[in-house]
Amino acid sequence: MTFEQQWIEYDYNPFVLFSSNAKVLSLNSEAQFLLGFVTTEELFNLATTYANVSFGFKTTFLELEFGRYKFFAITVGYENDEAIGIKLYQSPSFKLNKPKPIGELANIYALVDLCILTYSINSKIIFEKDFDPTIPEIIIDSNNFIKILNKAYSCFENNQKIVTKIFYRVGEHIKFEDKKYSIFSVEVYSQNINEEKVNELKVLATNTNFYIDIQKKVTINIPMIIS
Repeated sequence: MTFEQQWIEYDYNPFVLFSSNAKVLSLNSEAQFLLGFVTTEELFNLATTYANVSFGFKTTFLELEFGRYKFFAITVGYENDEAIGIKLYQSPSFKLNKPKPIGELANIYALVDLCILTYSINSKIIFEKDFDPTIPEIIIDSNNFIKILNKAYSCFENNQKIVTKIFYRVGEHIKFEDKKYSIFSVEVYSQNINEEKVNELKVLATNTNFYIDIQKKVTINIPMIIS
């Protein structure tokens, strides 16, 4: 996979490339999750409806909602009659209302690696990492974060591979004491999820200041407080 292909694969926004007869030629990881809420036929019809009259690319701003996904714009592009691509831009609709987190300055990568090392000692699971390397040290309750992340891994313990992704939530923020903070996420996912463990995670999360989103993935959303 080339560097450019990796950018598409790990983009926060879904991307699908169709053939002229609506067959999916390729799609990124986010689009795979989106297809749990919308059919390929609907996406293909959306692409052909909003495509440029002639060859090229066209961005249209519109509100779309498929399950938990909300989008504010799409870009459709094609260079010939053989294939057409569509990219959907997720809306920054994340809402947080808990108190400002307290804790100590810590390296999020070190904390995640510690959890992976601890969890993998007696496990044959392959842990794959997809980290944005630019996130600085942040104020975080390390003990509770480790508990929650370990519990998140237990939700996927019946899989051969677990992916951990760390990424910025583009355009999203939270305000504490009239000051805005960007948000990043630690996301854990695999093929199968254990609903019993999910319920345990939900109970654990209610007693912390962490913002957890549980769908087919477990996402821990963290404000980027550096001082």
